[in-house]
Amino acid sequence: MSNNTPEHAPLGVLIIGAGFAGLGLAMRLRQQGSDDFLILEKAAEAGGTWRDNHYPGAACDVPSHLYSFSFEPKTDWSRRFAPQAEIFAYVQQCVAKYDLQPRIRCNSEVAEAWFDEPAALWRVQTRDGARFSARALVSACGQLNRPAYPALPGIEGFAGEAFHSARWRHDVDLRGKRVAVIGTGASAIQFVPQIVPQVAQLILFQRSAAYVLPKPDRAYSRFELTLMQRWPWTQKLDRALQYLYHEARGVAFFILPGLMKLYRGSFLRHLRRQIADPALRERLTPDYPLGCKRILISNDYYPALAQPQVAVVDTAIRAVGAHGVITADGREHPADVLIYGTGFTASDFLAPMHIRGLGGVELNQAWQEGAEAYKGISVNGFPNLFLLYGPNTNLGHNSIIYMLESQYPYVLAGLQQLQQGVRYLDVRAPVQRAWNRQVQHDIQHSVWEQGCSSWYKNAAGKHTNNWSGFTFSYRQHTRQPDWSDYDLVR
Repeated sequence: MSNNTPEHAPLGVLIIGAGFAGLGLAMRLRQQGSDDFLILEKAAEAGGTWRDNHYPGAACDVPSHLYSFSFEPKTDWSRRFAPQAEIFAYVQQCVAKYDLQPRIRCNSEVAEAWFDEPAALWRVQTRDGARFSARALVSACGQLNRPAYPALPGIEGFAGEAFHSARWRHDVDLRGKRVAVIGTGASAIQFVPQIVPQVAQLILFQRSAAYVLPKPDRAYSRFELTLMQRWPWTQKLDRALQYLYHEARGVAFFILPGLMKLYRGSFLRHLRRQIADPALRERLTPDYPLGCKRILISNDYYPALAQPQVAVVDTAIRAVGAHGVITADGREHPADVLIYGTGFTASDFLAPMHIRGLGGVELNQAWQEGAEAYKGISVNGFPNLFLLYGPNTNLGHNSIIYMLESQYPYVLAGLQQLQQGVRYLDVRAPVQRAWNRQVQHDIQHSVWEQGCSSWYKNAAGKHTNNWSGFTFSYRQHTRQPDWSDYDLVR
């Protein structure tokens, strides 16, 4: 590190990222009366994925009551599934209510962090050269923050406008344009129906068809909103019922994957109702089991694809030319605008930061075989480093907010140890190995191992993203750290 920048006085904890994960932990610290923390945020304001993904139609696919903090309930969501602007506003309300703004340093992307063993401090440097140190480092970067761009020959030579859905260009007028959309993931199924009415032509390039089920969304009635505001316990009850409904689906994900066949029947009915053309219907029918990739929900995606100005192309893309997309059969599909709905580099946790632990070991080196962490939180050889929404804590069946709220008490207990005379705590290698072995073993029997490739796995096929069981069992695991799992250096 360069030595010309003065270093800020050591903090108790440094949090990387001001999305749901980092802000929730900061709110918990505030509730404990702590002020000894700082959040480093790479963007110009807090908000994480809900700040970045402001494409047309962006909304959550988890019900709003479940996709908000239990300790900071909101009784006035406008719909069962909140739109992006409303979730972003909720995040900003949390920042204001807990007076977090003074503890967030925006436009501060972390370049590198290393553990200074003699001082038992994490040293951190941002891209603008600022330097910080802290007893503990918390990564709250999330799994879906770095857009994945398709590696296609000639893509830089495209003459028109091109952008990723997570970097939506509202200044690009799509009216009357020929638009090529690459990818059919969770974002594409939301923005495609919104832009179809504006464009002259939309060509959707799909590598594999997605399972899209009906979205049980509607606006909350005035009566319901009044009820929840007057008796907040009714909102808590609704949240609990939604939690139980979503949790029950876990049975089909990782206990009896055969149950997914029942869900597949309702998918086929939904597809039949919305797509009349049998040829198109066949191309929109996935060739892998339901749930193996992320299940999507939408009521307007299929009707949009049935419009006369929309074409679905499932031939592989060979290259991108100056004026269109060339498929493997040699056809050129003319386009004025290119939109990537190609998701995120989900398995590259903490990239592109350089993190070095004991003995100067790089985190990427420790994770050569794929990311892993004890309980998704601690990594051997990286003392006093805590991950939120780390490896194997993503879900296919319930709300990530519940997982984060399970992790907070665990992390806070670790921070408490550091205030009580422990210099550093490092999870023991055999403990981490045994945990990861069990997680990988459990996943082998899940629907995610039914023969498809997805963002849940890395290139080598290791499951780095998903939790292998029920969320209440994860909460049980994280209720209280067992300090015999760690080397405590006093």
